[in-house]
Amino acid sequence: MTTVLLNRRSFVAAGSAVLATGVSGLYLPALAKDLAPTRSMRGGANNYRPGAPIVERIGGGGFWMSGTVRRAGDGAPLEGQRIQIWAHTTEGYERDPHSHGATLTDANGEFRLEMPQIVPAFGQAHGHLAYDSGDYKTVFLRPVMRSSKDTSLEAHFVLQPA
Repeated sequence: MTTVLLNRRSFVAAGSAVLATGVSGLYLPALAKDLAPTRSMRGGANNYRPGAPIVERIGGGGFWMSGTVRRAGDGAPLEGQRIQIWAHTTEGYERDPHSHGATLTDANGEFRLEMPQIVPAFGQAHGHLAYDSGDYKTVFLRPVMRSSKDTSLEAHFVLQPA
């Protein structure tokens, strides 16, 4: 015969589990309905080139820019969205046409593009990214690297319909 031991500790633990997951298990997806759109960052549009070509890689590579693109509200991943990427790198300045390229998101809303190592410009190592396809509002991001020695950088977009 099994004896059930109920004490204050087990009661609190069970209650905490219910609060964390929700009674129906649907608590976390319900939060996604409130996913706010990403705001453009100040300085993100500097040296932007409309229509930069979709490329397999920018320059010689060695550095990875990656991230995700999701829809505001429900957080659904957005496939086939164009993300333009540019930066000041070991192979050129952010204003140079050869320092720009674009890629498309996959079925999971993820993108990844190889490019030359980003180097500091105006004291900060940073990249520039833009969503500019037209189905959603244009967003410019300018993420700053923690260290100029990093070999990757991520940026995440949450887009609002245009």
